[in-house]
Amino acid sequence: MALRLVSRACVRQFNTALSATRPLSMYYTKSHEWVNVSGGVGRVGITDHAQAALGDIVYVDLPDVDAEFDVGEEVSSVESVKAVGDVALPVSGIVKAVNDALSDTPTLVNQSAEDGGWICEIELTDTSELDDLMDKAAYDAFLESE
Repeated sequence: MALRLVSRACVRQFNTALSATRPLSMYYTKSHEWVNVSGGVGRVGITDHAQAALGDIVYVDLPDVDAEFDVGEEVSSVESVKAVGDVALPVSGIVKAVNDALSDTPTLVNQSAEDGGWICEIELTDTSELDDLMDKAAYDAFLESE
């Protein structure tokens, strides 16, 4: 019994230490895109700041599945009543899925830009590119300096 309690305590300490050193999952660009990474796959979209600047979204041009893009390359465009904004890929990757719900309901980007309004999922081809992106605190500081 005592051995089991010590074992559980060790596991708790290990999990706490692991979560403290685990890399970020949400990254941001200066051009207001984000990528949320989990297991070598990144979900990509535009930030809440970007959707607010664009206004009411009326159309989202989705990329083709299996298309390969380099970092910074246009992967999509978002059309609003005010303007059309290009969406650049924050990291290089291969499109594995698109958010088909945006075809019928592009306003999902307005309603939930950094969650349900995601544009595509990519398989990352160069994870070292994540080092060039900002975390949430750095992105918020960037917005304040703009």
